[in-house]
Amino acid sequence: MLPESGFIAEEGTDSTKGEKYNWIIDPLDGTTNFIHSLGPFAVSIALQEGNNTVIGVVYEITLDECFSAYKGSCAHLNGRKIETSTTDNYSDSLIATGFPFRDYSKLDEYLKVLTYYIENTRGVRRMGSAATDLVYLAAGRFDVFFEYALKPWDVAAGAYIVQRAGGVISDFNGGDDYIFGEQILATNAYLYNSSLECVSLLK
Repeated sequence: MLPESGFIAEEGTDSTKGEKYNWIIDPLDGTTNFIHSLGPFAVSIALQEGNNTVIGVVYEITLDECFSAYKGSCAHLNGRKIETSTTDNYSDSLIATGFPFRDYSKLDEYLKVLTYYIENTRGVRRMGSAATDLVYLAAGRFDVFFEYALKPWDVAAGAYIVQRAGGVISDFNGGDDYIFGEQILATNAYLYNSSLECVSLLK
């Protein structure tokens, strides 16, 4: 039960960080969607041991889909193994993103990146739940996801599931500060380098 673990959570919950274990929880990712009776919205739960995520679970409520992974496992959807897509070119890819919310400091740069993806891919989708975007990428439904001004509870579980599904995760500098650094790029194994170059405007 890990009674010594801490909690990092949204929805007004007091966060108390543990020395070794920390649960990173969003009880409702996609709150605006939920308020308007519009899917998707999800529960997102991750467990970190030190600085490493070891469990990730995202339950997308509207479709009754539970995505999960743990240390040493593959990624799963309702118990079935999932993997990221094999799309290797932008012309066949589908991109996911989230529109800037409250933080508009990089809006001009964001619109340039968005314009590039609109013009060079099959399309861009904005689902309204970053946790859902990430696990959809893990299941091969999206090929690239990027967003800034996100919080740890938005991305921790989904990012881990993407990695266990064979995808690649980083911040916009190509580093590993994507959980607490408020910027994330997630791709399949084939589109990472070109995507990193594309989102470099947002560094």
